Amino acid sequence: MATVELRFSAQPEHVRTARLVAAAVARRAGVEEAVLDEVRLAVGEACSRAVGLHRSNGLTAPVRVVLTEEEKSFSIEVGDEVPGPAGGASATVPGIAAVLDPDIDGEDEMGLAVISGLVDDVAVTTGEAGGTIRMSWPISGHVDLS
Repeated sequence: MATVELRFSAQPEHVRTARLVAAAVARRAGVEEAVLDEVRLAVGEACSRAVGLHRSNGLTAPVRVVLTEEEKSFSIEVGDEVPGPAGGASATVPGIAAVLDPDIDGEDEMGLAVISGLVDDVAVTTGEAGGTIRMSWPISGHVDLS
């Protein structure tokens, strides 16, 4: 399992770099060429969301992106440092369920809807330490039999 971790300050101009790095690592991992645009767009949406959350909450912590090549899949986690509800337990929901969550504001909802439309396997986790959007794609040559 190979992992690349990227951290960048919550500035919109760094989102493009994250997209380019994600596409390059995905290509190297074996993600099909036809899917690379979806990877770029989904990572851009997730990073833009994290940057927006950091900026609107006055956080100076970096946005983190973890790209992992596993045996049959390639995954990307985009994390923010914005704490969820105080005292609330950490919760993970599939992407489309997160879009339908009444506690999510309109801008977040739109970004999550775009990501859910681009990525079949997506989950959104929120907790006291921040949130994570996890997305994954199959690697070429592997057939998902599930």
